[in-house]
Amino acid sequence: MERFPFPEDLIRAQQEWHATYRALAVPCPRHATELRRRLLLLSVRIEWHPFWSTPAGWSPAARVQLRRLAAGDRQADAA
Repeated sequence: MERFPFPEDLIRAQQEWHATYRALAVPCPRHATELRRRLLLLSVRIEWHPFWSTPAGWSPAARVQLRRLAAGDRQADAA
């Protein structure tokens, strides 16, 4: 598996995106509008991060790896 030099702020934003998505996915979420706005803000922050303009960020595999890395951290925290 390839390794990509993700900046910490990009990893943190992806982790927050996952957490916000999970909070919004529960039945009858509290503060749903705020969660949706937060999800949109994080989506834009991730999509337009300067990392994607670097040679390492050009690969579609980098986006997949970022999602896996963020989800893996969540799974490790749960254990």
